[in-house]
Amino acid sequence: MAPHLATAGGLLLLFSFSSAQIQVENLTSCTPNDGFGKYCPTACGVADYLLSELKDLISSDEKRLADLKQLSNQLKQKCSNPCENTVQIQPITGADCQDIANKGVNTSGIYYVKPAKATEQFLVYCEIDNFGRGFTVIQRRRDGSVDFNKNWIQYKEGFGYLAPNNRTEFWLGNEKIHQLTASSIIPTVLRIELVDWEGNKRYADYNMFRLGPEVDMYRLTYGYYFGGDAGDAFDGFDFGDDPSDKFYTSHNGMQFSTPDKDNDKYDGNCAQQDGCGWWMNRCHAANLNGKYYQGGRYTEKDAGEYGYDNGIIWVTWHNRWYSLKETTMKLIPLSRITAKQ
Repeated sequence: MAPHLATAGGLLLLFSFSSAQIQVENLTSCTPNDGFGKYCPTACGVADYLLSELKDLISSDEKRLADLKQLSNQLKQKCSNPCENTVQIQPITGADCQDIANKGVNTSGIYYVKPAKATEQFLVYCEIDNFGRGFTVIQRRRDGSVDFNKNWIQYKEGFGYLAPNNRTEFWLGNEKIHQLTASSIIPTVLRIELVDWEGNKRYADYNMFRLGPEVDMYRLTYGYYFGGDAGDAFDGFDFGDDPSDKFYTSHNGMQFSTPDKDNDKYDGNCAQQDGCGWWMNRCHAANLNGKYYQGGRYTEKDAGEYGYDNGIIWVTWHNRWYSLKETTMKLIPLSRITAKQ
């Protein structure tokens, strides 16, 4: 705000000086017969010009002030609840969240788990419902508070914030996801839950979901689309741009890519263009780690330097220029998924 006010003051001073200068030099000799383009700096002309500039500055400042007020209100709303500087970690442990739920636990929260192939335990958020199902949450988007433009190591180890509620954003970590899926004797179902900016909810389930080891670049594989009302975006999508669209936007069998480690099928770097890590092909029909766009709809111009669809997308529900508001990716054994849809 201060630089604009200073500029406005400078314009007022300039106007005062220019008017006096014009009066002294008597530069008001233009006539109707003067040719087009002749510079006639009359006092009124200078005043009109400066007044127009001043109005533009005031209008710009008013918009900035409105934006600041909106941001202030959002911050007040977020801070309305008292902040917690400690996190309660539940005492029960298990191989995964379903194992914990099988021990009689009925409270969602943060728990330690140790899959069979893990060398040490690690923290996860367990979503435990009234039917005794324990979902191990591996990804969550809620409000854009966490930047998902991270490198290979960060996606390997995980980032974001685990909290006792379900409102924080995080990526659990590829190594942990690998250990969870590789250790399970019972096939694992990946459930994807989506929420758009109109409050509508959809989901998609993938059976026999597995993440390979780091030596195979955390390759994603699954047996088949198990159902849901969001559509099967992992199987690719025919955008109408090329006959091979569906084949080159499918995700089954794709290795994980990050901006600094390109493992996709594209000549360029899909992860770098989209600013996130994901199982890229050439490039995608689904990307839940994309850029968070307030309000959902965005354009090629909004997408920045590359101009590609880089939002949080699931094209079998909304088109690629609609970025979703909330996403959750979570794991559960196949034997428990049918307890309640």
